Amino acid sequence: MDYPDIDPIAISLGPLQVHWYGLMYVVGFVSAWWLGCRRAPRIGLTSEDIGDFLFYTAIGVVAGGRLGYALFYGLEQWLADPLWIVRIWDGGMSFHGGLLGVLLATFYFARKKHLAFFTLTDFIAPLVPIGLGAGRIGNFINRELPGRVTDLPWGMPFPGMGPQPRHPSALYEALLEGLVLFVILWWVSAKPRARGLVSGLFLLLYGLFRFMVEFVRLPDAHIGFIAFGWLTMGMLLTLPMIALGLALVVWSRKQPVDGRPGTGSVN
Repeated sequence: MDYPDIDPIAISLGPLQVHWYGLMYVVGFVSAWWLGCRRAPRIGLTSEDIGDFLFYTAIGVVAGGRLGYALFYGLEQWLADPLWIVRIWDGGMSFHGGLLGVLLATFYFARKKHLAFFTLTDFIAPLVPIGLGAGRIGNFINRELPGRVTDLPWGMPFPGMGPQPRHPSALYEALLEGLVLFVILWWVSAKPRARGLVSGLFLLLYGLFRFMVEFVRLPDAHIGFIAFGWLTMGMLLTLPMIALGLALVVWSRKQPVDGRPGTGSVN
């Protein structure tokens, strides 16, 4: 298969350029707002609250994602070119850094609205995967995240890396971290669940999906393998997520059930 020749710039109007990568973030936040408004009454929030909450999480995603990428993957580049960190349209966002930024925003908003922290994380967890999937499609259009060489029929030569077909690892992540994770979490959260369960499943499943895809995704060239000839930085950062996710699922078994369909009650 040939790698699709898609211009990373979606719209160009003179000096104004709108990149597909940036549009994918818009898709993620708009879908999160729309889905969140449908379920907001369960935990006593309004549509206006959802808009405010997503404003805080947007700041957390962008600031945390970019800072996390700079610290985990691009420290040398940042030190050599300090202004590079603000050029997010060139790609280079860390999910793990973005997650930390979102958690800080969630902690702040939970205190502001007098909600239990895990009540709010359970609420937002099913809203995240669509944005994750859209972001991975943005990576694919930006010609990022090359896969390892494969002889599978859907392998495709990666631009600038020779004629050998490679795994479209960004699309694997879009499918698993986006569509599959969304379907599972949306279905599980359709009914009120014990506090912390949905959050735990998010961390656990994302961690497992990311860990699996790392086996067919090339490690960052300037980092390579961390250990054992196969452990990548992505795997290393994901292991704590898997452990914490398992711990939350177990912990949730002794927690109260949050909210009721169609009401704003929180038990």
